[in-house]
Amino acid sequence: MRLSHRFAPVFAAVALVMAVPHDAMPHPRAEDVGGGSWPPGIETARRAAVPQPFGAECRTTVTGSHVVAYCHNPYVGTDRVALHVECARWWDIDGDSVPVDVGPAMTVRLTGRCWKEIRTVWITHGE
Repeated sequence: MRLSHRFAPVFAAVALVMAVPHDAMPHPRAEDVGGGSWPPGIETARRAAVPQPFGAECRTTVTGSHVVAYCHNPYVGTDRVALHVECARWWDIDGDSVPVDVGPAMTVRLTGRCWKEIRTVWITHGE
């Protein structure tokens, strides 16, 4: 008898779940059913999960204390690029260019410089 009293709440919960009317169950939406996959909506979720290519491709050239970067965007979305220059000397001022929008099939030219040597050059991307 003690065993049935211990599991009485579990049995009640199972009976309650089994007694839920059919109208209370979630139904698939019409756009989820037409994909030909089961369970409905998998094909839609799979398409949304595939990352789309994005971002401009940039090439930098350092000549002495000058740097030139060319960024080309072969994709449909617009990318925002900026050139960052870190100078080798502690007293030399590092430089950051103004962010530039690179539209589809466009190429932009970014330039920067230090008074003496350049330590590092990098490009940042954004949407």
